[in-house]
Amino acid sequence: MSEHGTKAAWPLLDSAHAALRTAVLGVPDGHWERPTPCAEWNVTQVLQHAAGDQLGYASALTGGPGPTENPFAPSGKLTDSPRALLEPALAAAGAWATVDETEVQEVRVPIPPGTMPPALGVGACALDAAVHAWDISVATGQHPPLSDELAAPLLAVARQFIEPIRAFAFAPALGPGTGGEARDKTSDLLRYLGRSPNWTPQQSS
Repeated sequence: MSEHGTKAAWPLLDSAHAALRTAVLGVPDGHWERPTPCAEWNVTQVLQHAAGDQLGYASALTGGPGPTENPFAPSGKLTDSPRALLEPALAAAGAWATVDETEVQEVRVPIPPGTMPPALGVGACALDAAVHAWDISVATGQHPPLSDELAAPLLAVARQFIEPIRAFAFAPALGPGTGGEARDKTSDLLRYLGRSPNWTPQQSS
């Protein structure tokens, strides 16, 4: 951990958190029950899952409180505003700023194998936030928040830890796109995580 009063810089996590915040705040009224690329969940449930995951990473790191409900069984019912659910989770995950990879070799994470090198752990936390930002954005007609600049390092991270947890956390990877579908780092990341880059809400109808 960093010495008291100092902060470690994790720009990848900052960018992922900004993408998730933008996506959530941009959801239009009446769109919270729309379908998402997470086939069994609507927009509210993806938000609950994403916020719960950020709390889970923070709890593993600090020993503080985790999510109050199972992120993998989101209720779809909010007792407060979406922002009131999201912001404490992002603030808690800000605990990564206390982790200095020059001082520690492993940190605790809420996914197998239970510990990771700091850069991989924070990358996994960032990946979770960023991909669910994309889910919420495309489900609600917003401009997708992923860019190749963000997707490229996230894809490198994903390839280091996804396979052992794919069965319960991610859909099977999709093959290369066809029919003129774009080939870029963003599309490669989405396909690796089992998402079609061209997904639309109509595909869930």
